[in-house]
Amino acid sequence: MQPATNDWVTIVSGLPRSGTSLMMQMLQAGGMELLTDKLRAADQHNPRGYFEYEAVKRSGTDVSWLGQAGGRAVKVIHLLLRHLPADRQYRVIFMQRDVQEVIASQRAMLKASGRSGAQIPDDKLAAVFEQQLSEVRRWLAERPLFQVLYLNYRDVLSDPSAAAQTLALFLGGTLDASAMAGVVDRTLYRQRRAL
Repeated sequence: MQPATNDWVTIVSGLPRSGTSLMMQMLQAGGMELLTDKLRAADQHNPRGYFEYEAVKRSGTDVSWLGQAGGRAVKVIHLLLRHLPADRQYRVIFMQRDVQEVIASQRAMLKASGRSGAQIPDDKLAAVFEQQLSEVRRWLAERPLFQVLYLNYRDVLSDPSAAAQTLALFLGGTLDASAMAGVVDRTLYRQRRAL
């Protein structure tokens, strides 16, 4: 039996700087309620906000926040997905982005904040991220309670309408696809690698 729409937990996931905040903006515009706490303020890197929920970061030891997540969308970093319990059903929107773009975006963010970050060469960091993503994809594929939609950040920006239609269909057809497409701002695609 399929769960009622308001029982689903909608998860937005991916590597940091892969477009998860944009996806949360789209879902909100489309009419979905979000689980956020607004503790992390908007800044030059995410001028429209981060849409995070601080309690999610403690999911390795405490997932009580899930009690508030039914029928809502919440951001969960890729490495924390495996801590989600198998006592409910999840729809995961997994944002994919060129790993070199992700690294460039992370480095730019650290530099602007005056932090140095990990002293790992880009190629080694890329390999670590690729390995993590491969493991997470395999883990998700083995869990029937997780329905997953993979969306590419570049594709969302290049054709917001198509991405919004796909997203609306995946989430049951009740969200406003036009409104979701309307919040996509291509000028925020700043760390871009040429094809």
